Amino acid sequence: MRRWRWGLVLHPTRDVAEVVGTVVDWTSRHGVGLAVRAEDRDRVPPEVAAMPSGALARECDALISIGGDGTMLGALRLTVDHPTPVLGVHLGQLGFLVEVQPADLPAALDRLAAGTVTLEPHSCLTCEVCGDDVTAFNDIVLGRHPGEGFVMATLVIDGQRYGYYRCDSLIVSTPTGSTAYSYAAGGPLVSPAAQAVVVTPSAPMAGISRPVVLSPDEVLRLELRPGSARAAVEVDGQVIKHIDDDGAIEVRYRRDAGLVVRLDPRRHRERSQLRLSLLDLPLLPDQLRELLPGPMREEFDRRGDGRA
Repeated sequence: MRRWRWGLVLHPTRDVAEVVGTVVDWTSRHGVGLAVRAEDRDRVPPEVAAMPSGALARECDALISIGGDGTMLGALRLTVDHPTPVLGVHLGQLGFLVEVQPADLPAALDRLAAGTVTLEPHSCLTCEVCGDDVTAFNDIVLGRHPGEGFVMATLVIDGQRYGYYRCDSLIVSTPTGSTAYSYAAGGPLVSPAAQAVVVTPSAPMAGISRPVVLSPDEVLRLELRPGSARAAVEVDGQVIKHIDDDGAIEVRYRRDAGLVVRLDPRRHRERSQLRLSLLDLPLLPDQLRELLPGPMREEFDRRGDGRA
């Protein structure tokens, strides 16, 4: 019988030693193998196997992402060609994708091993940039360089030109990514259960000034116009290429490209709503109460005036 193996994906700079120790202790007691990317070999105990990044999803039954949403996105990108469930452990700030707190990790690993979890499918965007194929689970962005003018691009859908943009940046997002940069730029919130592509201009100066929502089957192309500033191509927040005013990107939607492990999907949605409420969407007092930790909930009830 094949021995189970889980893979670790670590935040590049945060101290993850305590969480890694929890995982190593659990896996050693339950006979589960553990692996990590070769570049993180010196951040884990010697009993953890090291392998190339490209092999991690192929060789492991699940991945454990230790960090924030950015780490989780990186783990999901590793699984595009090998749909491997990803469990996120929260060490970041917002945590829209990541669900598990370090204190709850042993119980989460028990459930992952028992298979009593929900696998939440996530779509992604695929794009060819200067001959390279890239994948984004949040967004692909054409961004201006400070001091070099604006991004000017033509919007092309299924080969037909629809208009142009002149703005600081153009954000193409998935439903998951609609709560990130696109939302901050004025784009709509899209249910993660929906299948859609959102194009949102940031600080538009001319041309199309509102978000555009496309179907998952439409092919989107953004062609830089003569006189446009040189544009940085960002994939899930990481700059990967720069293109000049004769360049273009073509973006396609890909269904069910990643699997996120959920322990309590409804509770996670409620927490995400709370995080959004801190930005823009106020909650009713009774909704807020249900999301508060025990001591804060007691204080909320004690005051009885809707103020926590």
